[in-house]
This record gives sequence, C-alpha cells and structure tokens, in this order.
Amino acid sequence: MIKLGDFFFKYRNWVFPIFYAVMFIQGPGIFDDWKTAVIVGLLITFIGQSIRITTIGLDYIIRGGRHKKVFAEDLVTGGLFAHSRNPLYVGNVTMILGMGVLSNSLLYLIFMVPAFYFIYECIIRAEENFLRKKFGPGFDAYCEEVPRWLPKLKGLGETLNTGHFNWKRVLIKEYNTTCVWLGAAVLLIATHIFHNESPAEHDANAYGVGIAVGLVVAIYFTIRYLKKSGTVKA
Repeated sequence: MIKLGDFFFKYRNWVFPIFYAVMFIQGPGIFDDWKTAVIVGLLITFIGQSIRITTIGLDYIIRGGRHKKVFAEDLVTGGLFAHSRNPLYVGNVTMILGMGVLSNSLLYLIFMVPAFYFIYECIIRAEENFLRKKFGPGFDAYCEEVPRWLPKLKGLGETLNTGHFNWKRVLIKEYNTTCVWLGAAVLLIATHIFHNESPAEHDANAYGVGIAVGLVVAIYFTIRYLKKSGTVKA
C-alpha cells in the first residue's frame, strides 16, 4: 500500500478530478426525488467542508509534498490533529460522499466513494511511512494517542473553544477546494433540472444557474488575486 500511496500522492492532481467527472454519469438513483438528493448531499458536503475549515483554521499542516513526493517539516499534533491524524482527509471523504449523494447516483456511492477512500488510505500509509522514519518514537507515540480516521471526541470542545482560529489562512488555503465543489454542485443541479424537469423549467432555471456559476468564478479569481498580490496573507 505504501508504493500505491506514493503513486497516488504523485499523481493525485490528475486522479481526483476523475471523481468529479464521474458524478455526471447518470445511473440508478438513490432518491426518487432529485431535490431530496440535493438537500441531503449538500448537508453532508457542508459537514465535510466544515471539518476542513476547522482543521486549517486551528492548526495547518503542509502535506503538499516536495518534488511530488511525501514530505513534512514538522509533526503537527495541535488543533483537530489532536483528535484525528488525518482530519483534512476525513473532510475530503465526507465531501465526496456528499457530492455523490447530490449526484443521486447509487453506482457512485457503491464504487467511487469506496475507491476514493482506498486511495486516501494508501496515501496515508505512505505518509505514515515517511513520518515514522523522520520522527521515530515521537510519531509512534502520537499514533497510539490519536486515531488515524474517526476523531476522538474527548477534549474536542476545549480544542474548539481555546484554539486561535486563523480566518485569513482558511481563505487563501481553502478557496480552491471550496470553489471546485461549489461549481460542481451547481452543474449537478443544472443536470438534474435538465433530466427531470420540463423544457419550461429549463429556461426558467438557466438564468439562475448562470448567475451561480458566475458568482463561483468571481469568488475564485477575487480570492486568487488577493492571495497572489499579497493583500491577504496567512
């Protein structure tokens, strides 16, 4: 799994977009009413996004790697990392589950969500292999105290109440992920309307979909400019 994790880590920017593209393939529905799928899916996705925002805001860990390989300068154990060793990945899997529900595709939930989880499990094993070699007993002690996936709830309230929250860091580190899933959600809703509503509904909702897509694009490029220009710094 470690070798697979190194592979997926190296090519993750090419692999993960596939999971969004497959959402648009029609299959057996989860719910009879696509609007129910949208509501439930958005709720789950918001939970995943909230986990990511909380993680980044409290204590950020850089796992972008170096030269497309797993790398970390420090062993981060504060914030939500004191409750789960991979809270960002917990957020990611929750979000892809929510988007799968939003797409209202049973096949997506059966095949793609487990595949997404498997890829992250492999990446985690590769990261743990690196961290164990670099930090030794300190990382082993951390693993004994903190679970790999599902967070331990003991002390969570104190972590959330006493930790300093960095909104600027959230803004410049999370805007890309947020805009990607928001844009996909808008297009999925448009797809539902096209396949399930009358032609009259198509025309009535096309304007709203266009505005929503425009807003997502505007938000993306505005925050990107603020980041690149140095106006907002973490």
